[in-house]
Amino acid sequence: MRTTTGRTGRAGRAGRAGRTARLVAAGVLGAVLVGTSAPVAMAAGAAGASGGGAVAVAAPGAATGANPVSPAFAAIQGELGAVVDAGEATWDLARVVDRGRTLWQGTAGVAELDDRSAVDPDGRFRIGSLTKMFTATVVLQLVGEGRVRLDDPVSAYLPGVVPGGERITVRQLLDHTSGLFSYTDDQRFVPRTAEGVEAWAATGRWRTWTAEEIVADAVAHPPYFAPGASWHYSNTNYLLAGMIIQKSTGRTWNQEVERRIIRPLGLRQTSMPVSSPLITGPHAHLYTQLPGGPVDTTLINPSAGGAAGAGISSTADLARFHAALFGGRLLRPAELAAMKATVDTGVPGYRYGLGVGSVDLGCGVVWGHSGSIHRNIAYVLGTEDGRRQAVVAAGQYGYRDPDDVFAGLEKAASCAVAGSGAGTGS
Repeated sequence: MRTTTGRTGRAGRAGRAGRTARLVAAGVLGAVLVGTSAPVAMAAGAAGASGGGAVAVAAPGAATGANPVSPAFAAIQGELGAVVDAGEATWDLARVVDRGRTLWQGTAGVAELDDRSAVDPDGRFRIGSLTKMFTATVVLQLVGEGRVRLDDPVSAYLPGVVPGGERITVRQLLDHTSGLFSYTDDQRFVPRTAEGVEAWAATGRWRTWTAEEIVADAVAHPPYFAPGASWHYSNTNYLLAGMIIQKSTGRTWNQEVERRIIRPLGLRQTSMPVSSPLITGPHAHLYTQLPGGPVDTTLINPSAGGAAGAGISSTADLARFHAALFGGRLLRPAELAAMKATVDTGVPGYRYGLGVGSVDLGCGVVWGHSGSIHRNIAYVLGTEDGRRQAVVAAGQYGYRDPDDVFAGLEKAASCAVAGSGAGTGS
C-alpha cells in the first residue's frame, strides 16, 4: 500500500504481496526517501536507541484496573523498537483508534540524533502518497456535484496535455490503470546513485517544480501499457488529478483539500503545502546518509510531490480523516462505492480503488494507503466502515528495501485493526 519508486505493485503485505504493494503507495521522491544507494554504516548512537514506549487507554467499558495493553498493541510496540534497534529508522510511532477514541499509542527512537530528544507521539510528519486519498476524495466530491465525470477522457479537462488523453479516463488516473509513465521512475526526480543523492541533499531538495513541467517530462516517456490493459502505480496520474481539480474549480488542489476536507474536519495538524520546506509544530527529524555522515534533510521543497504526495499530517488527524471518509461523511454513497470499486493489481491480497487500497495481510481485510517521501514512511489502515484505524509513521535511516524493513510493523498495525486481539470490540 505504499509506493515508493513506482515499481509495480505495493500497498500491502502478504509476503511478496506486501512487498510490491507497499512500494506502490509511497512513490514521491521514493528513492531518496527510502534509499537507493549502497548501505552506509550507521552513525554512532543511532542504533539501539529504541527508547520511547507505549501509552494505552482503556477501551470503552474496560474494567477498572484491567491491563488495557493487548497482545496486538504489544506486537506493534515490539516492531517499533525492532526497526529502530536494527538501525533502519531513527524514530517511529503508531496510534490505534476505535470510534474516534485513541486506545493506544507508542513510539521508539529519538526525534533528533544530536540531542536524542524524545519522539512526540502527537508530532507531525510528511505523509507522501497518503496525499492521494485527499486528492481522490476531492475529485469524487466534484463527481458528486456533476463537475467531473469519472469516465470522461482526460482530454476533456486538460486538452493537449497528455498524448492520447482522449483514450485515458479520469477513473483510470485514480485507479492507476492509465498506463502513464510515473515521473518518480525518472532519475531527474528520484536520484538512484550516491552522487545523485548527494546533489539532491545539497541543492536539489530546494527546487520548486510545477505539475505542468513534471507531467510534460513524464508523458515524453513511453507508457507502460495501453489504457485499461493492466495496472501500474504512477504518481503522474495524481498530478493530473490535481490539475483537473484546478481546471474544474478555478482553485488549486491544495486550496480545495483545505476548503473541503481539512477545515470541515478540524484537521489542525494537517496541511498541503505548495513549496514551503517547513514542518510546523512538533516533529521528528529526517536524515540522509552520505559518505561524510548523516545530513539532516528534514526540510525539503515538497512541490515535486504535489497532489501525489506533498501532504503533512499527524496520526490523530489521519485517523480522523479515514474515519470520516469510510464512515460516509465526505462522499455520497455512490461516490464512496466508486472509490471502493477495486481493480486487480497483480499483487496477491492487494486491490486498488480510487485513491485507496484494500489489503489482507493474513488477519482480515483493511483499507487505506501508505506513503513515503524523502525517507518519511507512513501508513493509515482501517476497517471498511471507518470504525477503527491504525496509523504508523517512521523516519527511515538505513538503505534496505522499506518493504522488508517495515513488513512486520505494517502487519502488526493491520492485525490490530482487523484482528480480534485489539480489545476494540466488534
